[in-house]
Amino acid sequence: MRIIGGARRGLLLAEVGEGDPAAHLRPTSDRVREAIFNLLINGAGENPLPGARVLDLFAGTGALGLEALSRGAARVAFVDDGAKARALLRANIEKMQAMGTTDVWRRDATRLGPNRGPGYSLVFLDPPYHKGLGEAALASAIEGGWLAPGAVIVWEEGTPPQPPDGFTRLDQRKYGDTLVTLLKAPE
Repeated sequence: MRIIGGARRGLLLAEVGEGDPAAHLRPTSDRVREAIFNLLINGAGENPLPGARVLDLFAGTGALGLEALSRGAARVAFVDDGAKARALLRANIEKMQAMGTTDVWRRDATRLGPNRGPGYSLVFLDPPYHKGLGEAALASAIEGGWLAPGAVIVWEEGTPPQPPDGFTRLDQRKYGDTLVTLLKAPE
């Protein structure tokens, strides 16, 4: 696993092998991550990465959020309640020397609680597949005020997700078993 583009292109990240089913670690492949960032940068609408505040829910190894930092995001908040995931995430943050631009929170992404800071303009949502956790996490983020108006949500899931009312689907692509859906929050 590596950073694919931007200032830290080529940086090798901590390896998790085939993932850790017990810890629900299923890292996004380099191929899918590259496709996601191509959609964000070259898809319909303005590139949301430069200066973005990013919320990475079910962060796992942090590859999505760290890729966003490499490509110009200003800050990333990583949320994961797994000890193994947070250990890998911290190792990757150190490898990238991104300690000053990241936060790591031990939280259940489906119960975020209230946000005490500004909203996030880009949200990565990569829950364990087929458990309904993506819907619950997005509902929690909305309820807690975690989303900036017009935020872009990148949602990885095994089946088509049900976006909340008022959200616009920007794009949807299938890569093997992974369905990537881009949504835009209401302004």
